[in-house]
Amino acid sequence: EDVGSAAVRVGAVWLALVLALIVAPSALGVSLGISEAYMWVLVKTLEWATIRIEKGVKKPQPQMLKTPTANGIIERDETPMEKEIARLHRVDFEFSDIFYFCRKGFEAIVEDEVTQRFSSEELVSWNLLTRTNVNFHYISLRLTVVWVIGVIVRYCFLLPLRFTLAAIGITSMIVGTTMVGQLPNSSVKNYLSEVVHLTCSRILVRALSGTIHYHNKENKPQKGGICVANHTSPIDAIILTNDGCYAMVGQVHGGLMGVIQRATVKACPHVWFERSEIKDRHLVTRRLREHVADKSKLPILIFPEGTCINNTSVMMFKKGSFEIGGTIYPVAIKYDPQFGDAFWNSSKYNIVSYLLRIMTSWAIVCDVWYMPPMVRKEGEDAVQFANRVRSAIALQGGLTELPWDGGLKRAKVKDTFKEEQQKNYSKMLVRNGSIG
Repeated sequence: EDVGSAAVRVGAVWLALVLALIVAPSALGVSLGISEAYMWVLVKTLEWATIRIEKGVKKPQPQMLKTPTANGIIERDETPMEKEIARLHRVDFEFSDIFYFCRKGFEAIVEDEVTQRFSSEELVSWNLLTRTNVNFHYISLRLTVVWVIGVIVRYCFLLPLRFTLAAIGITSMIVGTTMVGQLPNSSVKNYLSEVVHLTCSRILVRALSGTIHYHNKENKPQKGGICVANHTSPIDAIILTNDGCYAMVGQVHGGLMGVIQRATVKACPHVWFERSEIKDRHLVTRRLREHVADKSKLPILIFPEGTCINNTSVMMFKKGSFEIGGTIYPVAIKYDPQFGDAFWNSSKYNIVSYLLRIMTSWAIVCDVWYMPPMVRKEGEDAVQFANRVRSAIALQGGLTELPWDGGLKRAKVKDTFKEEQQKNYSKMLVRNGSIG
């Protein structure tokens, strides 16, 4: 009984401290300086670790591997196919004529520019987390001791604290939106809904030890508009709703996510689709157009890539979001991988494993740029408009722009794409006289 009562008292004290020092300031939008102090200590620690690693690398240690180059693991010859084909301008076929295509095939297999965007980006130096690069080798006793202390802090203090904050934030979201949802539609209901969403999002950001820098707030999405952003992680939505409210668009889920969706839609006009409805592109477009047409409703938040891409690139934007009409408000999100890996490889990790990795990282640090609104130009189709918005986001976020569909994360390349390349190849052969 004494042990049980002591555990209850410890739990009550813990909860009271969390509520007083973190939850209450988060709800009020103020900071007590705890996060700033934590980030200062963290930055100084990582700077010290980087210096120790660099000193260790300079020593003649046979077990150390060389630092990977930014250009990849193979050296590429960027000669266009047309120039290589032009060299084959002869009647007689020689076996060496196929070497160029063999080399290109090996390059694609070893390191293509698509699949590497679905794995965590490599770090320049170890950040004292489990996920690391080739520099993760024994350097010194002091560095090892610091790493062990970091493991204890992350798993024995930060993880319980973040779990507590996440439970409070999610519970508050469900309870708050359910209560607000009982009110009749009015300006008061909309105001209270925004307060609940903002408050709970701030608590959830604290659960991630989030440090977010918002730039150009004068360009924040306005009601009746469409906010489009690059997609790295499920927490992208929390990062954005921490600074403003949005109407979410997505598929209906089960489990805890389904409970949250059903509660929030009562208080806010989110647009959730059943699995059968999401395949009907015309139905999706019609419902989104109806939402945008009402200038009193919150801006829609859409991630046009359709899947999470690692923190280095922006891939093809689906054109559906740009057929709706209305004003597009582009937003670029860039995470700092030094403090934690925000990318979710959904084909490798389930959501529970991913959240465990996030909550045991040092922190989530990112920059968010609100960009000037964009509208579709006269004579510009939806694909061209989507590409123009994607280019602007990639440029602002310092991300690589790739034309490939993010669906390649799980699906194979369509046969039509292969046939198109085969036709282009055959046309070049015929034009250069290698055939005929």
